[in-house]
Amino acid sequence: MLLLVLVAVVTAVVLAIWQPWRSVAAPGAAQTPAPSGSTSPSVPALPTAPSETPAESASAAPAPPPPAPSASGTDPGIAPCTTGDISVLAVTDKDSYGSGELPQLSITLSNTSANPCLINVGTATQSFVISSGSDIWWRSTDCQSESTDQVVQLAAGQTVSSVTPLAWDRTRSSVDTCGGTSRPNAPAGYFHLQVSIGGIQGADTRMFRLR
Repeated sequence: MLLLVLVAVVTAVVLAIWQPWRSVAAPGAAQTPAPSGSTSPSVPALPTAPSETPAESASAAPAPPPPAPSASGTDPGIAPCTTGDISVLAVTDKDSYGSGELPQLSITLSNTSANPCLINVGTATQSFVISSGSDIWWRSTDCQSESTDQVVQLAAGQTVSSVTPLAWDRTRSSVDTCGGTSRPNAPAGYFHLQVSIGGIQGADTRMFRLR
């Protein structure tokens, strides 16, 4: 499958699938550009304590240190994203594909709430399903060899989209054909892509055509 890297505060886990993601300005949301040459926005500095006079400093007890960040690099005080916080969309690079052209599949997700939240976008939580009518042709999880977890923090109003897509080879998948067994080729016609990530289902399917 693909690997994820969000333009956000991400875990230190190095994944081998679907990397990277790009940040997309959400409609009406103010975006702070990242410094030139960087791939992700800086981690906001912790608030500093107000300055004290020399007399106050001498008499006051030392302030306790700020809480350490979690091992994943995310703020431990941020709540998990809920279905009501996140909008997930299935994306294909084209509406129609000629003979031999492989559909490129991606996911876009947006934090539509007014608060930051945490979501697991690792390969263990990704699902791509291609169907034609009620007939399911292909699942990305059928022959997934490895899966990983990756918890990221999405800012309020932030939208991210995969940069490196997953290519569908236009064949029918099955757990019985993961060892190189030949698979039936998809016929010409209309197909639908359904995605989910972090346990949140895409709001709608994406229709495309094979010619």
